[in-house]
Amino acid sequence: MAQEETRRLPQVLARVGASHGITDLACKLRFYEEWAPEYDQDVAVLEYRAPSLAVECLSQALPGPPHDNLILDVACGTGLVAVELQARGFLQIQGVDGSPEMLKKAQARGLYHHLSLCTLGQEPLPSPEGTFDAVIMVGALSEGQVPCSAIPELLRVTKPGGLVCLTTRANPSNLPYKKALEATLDSLEHAGAWEQLAAQTVDCWELATSELEMMPGTSTKDGFIPGIIYLYRKQKVAQGEGGRPAPQPPAGL
Repeated sequence: MAQEETRRLPQVLARVGASHGITDLACKLRFYEEWAPEYDQDVAVLEYRAPSLAVECLSQALPGPPHDNLILDVACGTGLVAVELQARGFLQIQGVDGSPEMLKKAQARGLYHHLSLCTLGQEPLPSPEGTFDAVIMVGALSEGQVPCSAIPELLRVTKPGGLVCLTTRANPSNLPYKKALEATLDSLEHAGAWEQLAAQTVDCWELATSELEMMPGTSTKDGFIPGIIYLYRKQKVAQGEGGRPAPQPPAGL
């Protein structure tokens, strides 16, 4: 780590730790509005690896040439996921986020064909059903951000046979949310809405913000917390008994 990053590390850890502790959506959005100017520098100090790891997982599973795939980056923030997608040849990228200041940063990168202001969980995604070859959401699945009940909305805008890639932290403070998220993911799979392709645990996700996040049994390594990447394929046709199409899960599952 460079000397300047080392000097800023305590400040960054305090800021990120504070963000993890905000459980009210309106307060979380205000926090991100104020954080936008320094967000990229802070997550670099934090050694945040989720965007590159998630995009790598997704890119390995998507068929055909990368430039043929239409991708939606949900909770896109400043566009770190788009940087990783573009580096792997994905050129058709759209994004949504609940923070206007974050969207301004994403727009400045020039990597998105279209960006929309959307607070997932309070409003639907601004796209028709079955639009995207893949939907990816990195970093927004935690308490006070995107509720588990919004996951079916990601499926709605994904093409039949398309992919959905999600991430969440596996540190102690996020474990209750992770448990609820996995119950939602499993219920959708049991309903025949999608099938799991991967659930990849990563030890070195980002630097822990406090010693409490490095409790024994959390698979931490060298000061990092773990995270997990989920990859699902939307069913082309959900089958019920006797081969008949099964009813789709309700949007508010």
